[in-house]
Amino acid sequence: MKPKRQRHLHALDLGAALALTAVYIGFARLSADDGQPVYTGPFWLGCLIAAMVGLPVAVRRRWPLAVLAAVLAALAIASLLDIPREPYAAAGLAAYLVGLAEPARRSVPALAVTLPVACGAVYIGEAVVTPAEDPRGAAGVAGLVLLVISAAWGTGFTVRGRRAEAAREQQRRSERALDEERLRIARELHDIVSHNLSLIAVKAGVAGHVAEADPREARAALKVIEETSRAALAEMRRTLGVLRTEGAPLGPVPDLGRLDLLAEEAHRAGVDVDLTVHAVEGLAEGTQLTIYRIVQEAITNVVRHAAPTRCRVTVEADAHEIRIDITDEGPPSPSALGQTIHKLPGGHGLLGMRERAMMYGGSFEAGPRPEGGFAVSVRLPAEGNQ
Repeated sequence: MKPKRQRHLHALDLGAALALTAVYIGFARLSADDGQPVYTGPFWLGCLIAAMVGLPVAVRRRWPLAVLAAVLAALAIASLLDIPREPYAAAGLAAYLVGLAEPARRSVPALAVTLPVACGAVYIGEAVVTPAEDPRGAAGVAGLVLLVISAAWGTGFTVRGRRAEAAREQQRRSERALDEERLRIARELHDIVSHNLSLIAVKAGVAGHVAEADPREARAALKVIEETSRAALAEMRRTLGVLRTEGAPLGPVPDLGRLDLLAEEAHRAGVDVDLTVHAVEGLAEGTQLTIYRIVQEAITNVVRHAAPTRCRVTVEADAHEIRIDITDEGPPSPSALGQTIHKLPGGHGLLGMRERAMMYGGSFEAGPRPEGGFAVSVRLPAEGNQ
């Protein structure tokens, strides 16, 4: 709770405590004009009892159980001396805080003790010590006291339960947000590592194959490996920096303007990409990143499983949906290359693309083409993105 709000509540409690004390001092000074039993003891004792009834309420938020016990004892004494003319408001205020602040293992037994003590003191004072009511009337007054204290405690207990449930819901939301953030970071790391390492692995295989027969081609492949490694390291440092340090500098968020760079990188790895991007102006940054990562992962899969080959990438948008289609012609036959094609191990690429599409309420389809090769088709709704 905020300190300013706490001070405000403590001030209200102090006001209530002073008011109750003043009221009970007034009760101690009442005369018997109305025919009801009145306090006949020394005035100083009446003031002391009034202070014992009212002043503890000022610290009820700090010591709820102790305040309830003190107020209950003072009210019981006051009832036996014919002071009270109200249904135990001070006990109700104390019982509310017990129900609100104390766990059930303490607040329930406290209520179980409070009710019979309060009702017993009222009944004895009304019907036995100085009879002002018949037994039925005294029981009615005791019932009113029971109702006040029980209602106050029940209100506090209910509020406590609602606050606990709200706290649990907030905790669940925080955990869901943390899981989503972990998943997002996992996707980003997967996209960075998978894409760049696939290019490196393909080019390393080329360099190893042609090292003796064509040293120039081998050196070109090694150059691509060096550039790709540097780029991958830079992206990894930026991502890990964000995880380690709040406010760490971020690199530019990939957007659709960088799809041509993906095509160039794929070309270096032996995949000729025919890229078509149409009517995508004005898409939200998050949508552009999603499209970029889907295309990146699809091209990475082509490099990993089919290079050298040709690939067609189409990204189009209209008022209703965003269409992303990636198709490749499949790997060449080993006899055409005069060498064995080594397949690189797969990962979670298709799952990652599906999750990104589902996150935006879109659809995802992927599978082999009848004429050969592989196709990926993603549809994202356009509402709220443009």
